[in-house]
Amino acid sequence: MSDQSPNAYGTPQPGGMPPAPTPYGFDPLGRPYSEKSKIVAGVLQLFLGTFGIGRFYTGHTGMALAQLFTCGGLGVWALIDGVLLLVGDKTDSDGRVLRG
Repeated sequence: MSDQSPNAYGTPQPGGMPPAPTPYGFDPLGRPYSEKSKIVAGVLQLFLGTFGIGRFYTGHTGMALAQLFTCGGLGVWALIDGVLLLVGDKTDSDGRVLRG
């Protein structure tokens, strides 16, 4: 038997400690949810992605500035990034999974 106790989802935590409380709970893999929404991030990125607004919203400032200075990769990068934000398991700048 392991010296680590499982959390509510059956995933052992390092050191046997219970997971830290989060206001939005955990996903099925035990990762904490962000206060940011992936729907809001994706829609912002689709419509204002040439300015990097979706990435500013999620806290990825470096990527947002790159999109701003390249006009969202001439729109292609912004479009692809917006779709990926909507359908993927993207995270905020703190590594928490976007709610959605």
